[in-house]
Amino acid sequence: MKKDIILCGVGGQGILSIATIIGEAATRAGLNLKQAEVHGMSQRGGDVQSNLRLSTEEIYSDLIPLGRTDVVISMEPMEALRYLPYLAADGTVVTSSKPFINIPNYPDESALNAELDALPSAVRLDIESVAKDCGNARGANMVLLGMAAPYIGILSVDQIREAIAVVFARKGQEIVDANLKAFDEGVKASKN
Repeated sequence: MKKDIILCGVGGQGILSIATIIGEAATRAGLNLKQAEVHGMSQRGGDVQSNLRLSTEEIYSDLIPLGRTDVVISMEPMEALRYLPYLAADGTVVTSSKPFINIPNYPDESALNAELDALPSAVRLDIESVAKDCGNARGANMVLLGMAAPYIGILSVDQIREAIAVVFARKGQEIVDANLKAFDEGVKASKN
Protein backbone atom coordinates (compact mmCIF):
# COMPACT_ATOMS: atom_id res chain seq x y z
CA MET A 1 0.00 0.00 0.00
CA LYS A 2 1.19 3.52 -0.81
CA LYS A 3 -0.06 7.06 -0.26
CA ASP A 4 1.35 10.15 -1.88
CA ILE A 5 0.47 13.41 -0.15
CA ILE A 6 1.17 17.03 -1.02
CA LEU A 7 1.02 19.49 1.87
CA CYS A 8 0.71 23.13 0.91
CA GLY A 9 -0.19 26.54 2.22
CA VAL A 10 1.44 29.78 3.21
CA GLY A 11 4.47 30.17 5.46
CA GLY A 12 3.52 30.38 9.13
CA GLN A 13 0.30 28.35 8.85
CA GLY A 14 1.66 25.13 10.35
CA ILE A 15 2.40 22.94 7.33
CA LEU A 16 5.65 21.78 8.91
CA SER A 17 3.76 20.61 12.03
CA ILE A 18 1.37 18.57 9.87
CA ALA A 19 4.33 16.97 8.06
CA THR A 20 6.06 16.20 11.37
CA ILE A 21 2.94 14.53 12.80
CA ILE A 22 2.28 12.40 9.71
CA GLY A 23 5.97 11.46 9.67
CA GLU A 24 5.86 10.49 13.35
CA ALA A 25 2.74 8.37 12.80
CA ALA A 26 4.31 6.67 9.78
CA THR A 27 7.54 5.93 11.66
CA ARG A 28 5.65 4.51 14.65
CA ALA A 29 3.59 2.35 12.24
CA GLY A 30 6.75 0.98 10.62
CA LEU A 31 5.99 2.48 7.21
CA ASN A 32 8.56 3.63 4.71
CA LEU A 33 8.58 7.42 4.44
CA LYS A 34 10.17 9.90 2.08
CA GLN A 35 9.67 13.62 2.35
CA ALA A 36 10.85 16.17 -0.16
CA GLU A 37 12.35 19.32 1.23
CA VAL A 38 9.78 21.77 2.48
CA HIS A 39 9.94 24.85 0.24
CA GLY A 40 9.12 28.40 1.23
CA MET A 41 9.38 28.10 5.01
CA SER A 42 11.99 30.84 5.27
CA GLN A 43 9.51 33.52 4.26
CA ARG A 44 6.40 34.01 6.37
CA GLY A 45 3.53 34.57 3.96
CA GLY A 46 5.29 32.85 1.04
CA ASP A 47 3.97 29.64 -0.50
CA VAL A 48 4.96 26.39 1.22
CA GLN A 49 4.87 22.90 -0.26
CA SER A 50 6.09 19.47 0.71
CA ASN A 51 5.80 15.99 -0.80
CA LEU A 52 5.18 13.12 1.63
CA ARG A 53 5.31 9.55 0.40
CA LEU A 54 4.20 6.70 2.69
CA SER A 55 4.38 3.04 1.75
CA THR A 56 4.54 -0.51 3.04
CA GLU A 57 7.13 -1.12 0.26
CA GLU A 58 10.43 0.61 -0.47
CA ILE A 59 10.17 4.14 -1.89
CA TYR A 60 12.76 5.20 -4.45
CA SER A 61 12.03 8.91 -4.84
CA ASP A 62 10.84 11.65 -2.53
CA LEU A 63 9.13 13.54 -5.37
CA ILE A 64 5.59 12.76 -6.47
CA PRO A 65 5.09 12.59 -10.25
CA LEU A 66 2.36 14.59 -11.99
CA GLY A 67 -1.06 12.95 -11.70
CA ARG A 68 -0.09 10.61 -8.84
CA THR A 69 -0.99 12.48 -5.62
CA ASP A 70 -3.63 10.73 -3.53
CA VAL A 71 -4.34 13.67 -1.19
CA VAL A 72 -3.59 17.38 -1.41
CA ILE A 73 -3.82 18.84 2.10
CA SER A 74 -3.92 22.62 1.88
CA MET A 75 -4.17 25.38 4.45
CA GLU A 76 -5.23 27.76 1.67
CA PRO A 77 -7.61 27.20 -1.31
CA MET A 78 -5.53 28.93 -4.00
CA GLU A 79 -2.51 26.88 -2.95
CA ALA A 80 -4.61 23.71 -3.29
CA LEU A 81 -5.43 24.64 -6.88
CA ARG A 82 -1.76 25.26 -7.64
CA TYR A 83 -1.07 21.53 -7.16
CA LEU A 84 -4.01 20.10 -9.15
CA PRO A 85 -1.68 18.87 -11.94
CA TYR A 86 -0.22 16.47 -9.36
CA LEU A 87 -3.60 15.13 -8.22
CA ALA A 88 -4.52 11.60 -9.31
CA ALA A 89 -7.86 11.13 -11.07
CA ASP A 90 -9.24 9.49 -7.91
CA GLY A 91 -7.37 11.85 -5.54
CA THR A 92 -8.91 14.15 -2.95
CA VAL A 93 -8.29 17.80 -2.08
CA VAL A 94 -8.73 18.70 1.59
CA THR A 95 -8.50 22.45 2.10
CA SER A 96 -9.44 25.43 4.15
CA SER A 97 -12.34 27.28 2.59
CA LYS A 98 -11.03 30.64 3.77
CA PRO A 99 -8.46 32.38 1.58
CA PHE A 100 -5.29 33.86 3.03
CA ILE A 101 -5.05 36.94 0.84
CA ASN A 102 -1.37 37.83 0.78
CA ILE A 103 -1.00 39.20 -2.76
CA PRO A 104 -2.68 42.17 -4.45
CA ASN A 105 -4.05 40.15 -7.39
CA TYR A 106 -5.51 37.30 -5.36
CA PRO A 107 -8.18 35.49 -7.44
CA ASP A 108 -11.89 36.02 -6.86
CA GLU A 109 -13.11 33.76 -4.04
CA SER A 110 -16.17 32.59 -6.00
CA ALA A 111 -13.91 31.55 -8.89
CA LEU A 112 -11.74 29.53 -6.49
CA ASN A 113 -14.83 27.85 -5.04
CA ALA A 114 -16.14 27.04 -8.52
CA GLU A 115 -12.86 25.30 -9.39
CA LEU A 116 -12.94 23.32 -6.15
CA ASP A 117 -16.63 22.43 -6.70
CA ALA A 118 -15.74 21.03 -10.12
CA LEU A 119 -13.33 18.48 -8.65
CA PRO A 120 -14.53 14.88 -8.23
CA SER A 121 -13.43 14.85 -4.57
CA ALA A 122 -12.83 18.02 -2.57
CA VAL A 123 -13.50 18.73 1.10
CA ARG A 124 -13.55 22.32 2.39
CA LEU A 125 -14.11 23.88 5.77
CA ASP A 126 -13.45 27.22 7.47
CA ILE A 127 -10.80 25.64 9.66
CA GLU A 128 -9.89 28.92 11.37
CA SER A 129 -13.46 29.33 12.68
CA VAL A 130 -13.60 25.72 13.87
CA ALA A 131 -10.27 26.16 15.67
CA LYS A 132 -11.51 29.33 17.40
CA ASP A 133 -14.80 27.64 18.36
CA CYS A 134 -12.93 24.83 20.10
CA GLY A 135 -10.73 27.29 22.00
CA ASN A 136 -7.53 26.85 20.00
CA ALA A 137 -7.26 29.74 17.54
CA ARG A 138 -3.77 28.58 16.54
CA GLY A 139 -4.97 25.03 15.89
CA ALA A 140 -6.40 25.46 12.38
CA ASN A 141 -3.69 23.16 11.02
CA MET A 142 -4.82 20.42 13.44
CA VAL A 143 -8.43 20.88 12.29
CA LEU A 144 -7.19 20.46 8.70
CA LEU A 145 -5.18 17.36 9.63
CA GLY A 146 -8.29 15.90 11.27
CA MET A 147 -10.30 16.55 8.10
CA ALA A 148 -7.59 14.86 6.01
CA ALA A 149 -6.97 11.89 8.33
CA PRO A 150 -9.71 9.62 6.89
CA TYR A 151 -8.35 10.24 3.37
CA ILE A 152 -4.76 9.37 4.24
CA GLY A 153 -5.86 5.76 4.62
CA ILE A 154 -2.48 4.10 5.14
CA LEU A 155 -2.55 5.48 8.70
CA SER A 156 -5.57 5.27 10.96
CA VAL A 157 -7.13 8.29 12.63
CA ASP A 158 -5.96 6.83 15.97
CA GLN A 159 -2.36 6.50 14.77
CA ILE A 160 -2.33 10.14 13.72
CA ARG A 161 -3.97 11.12 17.01
CA GLU A 162 -1.24 9.29 18.96
CA ALA A 163 1.44 11.06 16.91
CA ILE A 164 -0.06 14.45 17.82
CA ALA A 165 0.31 13.55 21.50
CA VAL A 166 3.95 12.53 20.96
CA VAL A 167 4.91 15.58 18.88
CA PHE A 168 3.36 18.11 21.29
CA ALA A 169 4.27 16.27 24.54
CA ARG A 170 7.24 18.52 25.30
CA LYS A 171 4.89 21.54 25.32
CA GLY A 172 2.75 20.08 28.11
CA GLN A 173 -0.56 18.29 28.45
CA GLU A 174 -2.65 21.45 27.99
CA ILE A 175 -1.17 21.99 24.50
CA VAL A 176 -1.55 18.28 23.67
CA ASP A 177 -5.21 18.37 24.70
CA ALA A 178 -5.93 21.58 22.75
CA ASN A 179 -4.40 20.12 19.58
CA LEU A 180 -6.22 16.79 20.00
CA LYS A 181 -9.51 18.66 20.42
CA ALA A 182 -8.89 20.63 17.21
CA PHE A 183 -7.92 17.42 15.39
CA ASP A 184 -11.08 15.64 16.64
CA GLU A 185 -13.25 18.52 15.40
CA GLY A 186 -11.65 18.18 11.98
CA VAL A 187 -12.32 14.42 11.93
CA LYS A 188 -15.98 15.11 12.81
CA ALA A 189 -16.23 17.71 10.05
CA SER A 190 -14.88 15.26 7.45
CA LYS A 191 -17.77 12.91 8.20
CA ASN A 192 -20.40 15.59 7.49
